[in-house]
Amino acid sequence: MSATLIDGKAFAGRVRTQVAEHVARLKADHGITPGLAVVLVGEDPASQVYVRSKGKQTVEVGMKSVEHKLDVSTAQEDLLAVINQLNNDPEIHGILVQLPLPDHLDEDMVINAIAPEKDVDGFHISNVGLLGTGQKSMVPCTPLGCLMMLRDHHGSLSGMDAVVIGRSNIVGKPMAQLLLGDSCTVTIAHSRTKDLADVVRRADIVVAAVGRPEMVPGDWIKPGATVIDVGINRLDAPEKGEGKTRLVGDADFESCAAVAGAITPVPGGVGPMTIACLLANTVTACCRANRLEEPEGLTA
Repeated sequence: MSATLIDGKAFAGRVRTQVAEHVARLKADHGITPGLAVVLVGEDPASQVYVRSKGKQTVEVGMKSVEHKLDVSTAQEDLLAVINQLNNDPEIHGILVQLPLPDHLDEDMVINAIAPEKDVDGFHISNVGLLGTGQKSMVPCTPLGCLMMLRDHHGSLSGMDAVVIGRSNIVGKPMAQLLLGDSCTVTIAHSRTKDLADVVRRADIVVAAVGRPEMVPGDWIKPGATVIDVGINRLDAPEKGEGKTRLVGDADFESCAAVAGAITPVPGGVGPMTIACLLANTVTACCRANRLEEPEGLTA
């Protein structure tokens, strides 16, 4: 492997340290403790693990953690009532409703019921619009983490050619907006893109966020380019034993790492940054709510 490894796990640790230091100052100087509330509907195993991790890390950085675990059959109006209660709670600065929701619930309605200033996932339509017009907003956690790592590795991104593979509302579209905000020339590629390989080959930065295991081979990568692999895919791993799986990204790591200048691994790349940026967003939301200086380096 010739590429520099961008260690998201280590980077996330540094972000959490910054968050913890800022939380300590908020407590000492202003008597304020940032609060994060997570709402989980149902018993999806992956969501339960993720929510536990969020709660644990929230407490570790000194913030208040609140969890609302609701039955899978919870009615829309009951879920909205919980969100409304949290919207009006001055000790809660960030609200996250764990996705996906059960099929009978309207995901868009639920997301847009969260007060935009407490929407630490950055999914509310108001935050989407603010980001798209270059105004101060809450930024989705995964794209924010990617941007932090790119800035840390490159310094200025101005003038760089970036290709984002994937057009989801959660990663692809906000990632493109953030890169535009840092003066990149941005192309959003997707399943209908013609000559996808040629489009990717011209990029100085490739963000793979399409959800297809190892779809980006090394011969698509421009020599020296930076590859940010957002994908987390499980593949069978019979060599590890019956029923065992292995995690892979959207990029074929070995072949891409042989060509790229820098690359994030899977696991241990973008993944750890998502929760770290959730904590950062909660501190940012707390500072904005109290008209205090925002933590430097933890926002877009």
